[in-house]
Amino acid sequence: MNKIKEYTEKTFEDIKHIDEYGNEYWEARELQLILGYKEWRYFSAVIEKAQIACSKSNNNINSHFGVYTKIVVAGVTSKSILDYRLSRYACYLIVQNANPKFKEVALGQTYFAVQTRKMELTEEEYGKLTEDEKRLYRRKQTKDGNKILYKVAKEKGVKNFDKFTNAGYKGLYNGETANDIAKRKGLRYREDILDNMGSVELGANIFRITQTEALLEKQTEPSEQIATNTHYRVGKAVRNTIERLGGTMPENLPTPNKSLKEIERDKQDNVIKIGKDNK
Repeated sequence: MNKIKEYTEKTFEDIKHIDEYGNEYWEARELQLILGYKEWRYFSAVIEKAQIACSKSNNNINSHFGVYTKIVVAGVTSKSILDYRLSRYACYLIVQNANPKFKEVALGQTYFAVQTRKMELTEEEYGKLTEDEKRLYRRKQTKDGNKILYKVAKEKGVKNFDKFTNAGYKGLYNGETANDIAKRKGLRYREDILDNMGSVELGANIFRITQTEALLEKQTEPSEQIATNTHYRVGKAVRNTIERLGGTMPENLPTPNKSLKEIERDKQDNVIKIGKDNK
């Protein structure tokens, strides 16, 4: 069993790529061969099924199935072919919709199911977390979301990322910039404001991030002004939604006593202390 696990991990880890932003991805053409599909037309049909499943789960297809073309040289000629940059979640959906008769598909289902499961929590599991654990979980979501958001924003013409970022905060926080939020929270210079938010406040920012990314994907031409305005409008819309629901405005939510950096340091110190005590 351990040998199968090692083979599975090595097989799919060997074809994993990391982009310039530190995001992992798999190329569909490489995954096709690993999973035992000899012809692209059959594998592309599996990808289409996976994209439908992605859409039905209310996930953005473009965020998980990045379409691009590449040049392939064959002898003295070359041609352009379609390929996809797939997220781990996209790979998970593909192996779930692939032919289970292929041994490689079964291995892929085990690998991507386990790895994807490690990155997600069910609603029930989330409800059992402490407030600090919820904060850590949602902070990771903001980090992952911002990586995608800034990548898309760059593609849409954004160069001044400080202005772009502050536009979203201004919409959500009634005109406050990141520096204004930091001062209100009494943070030290360059201390991360997201590390000093409770789970509810982080949730509002996750909604701002994901909805902005989804709208920027629909932006047809590169324009920094349009992208920045979009970020502000989304932040404002999230604020209006909170108000309509009778929720607490984000600037009125309490700042936790400890930053997430401090919580993570405390955890590390405890591990070291336990290790010394056990010696």
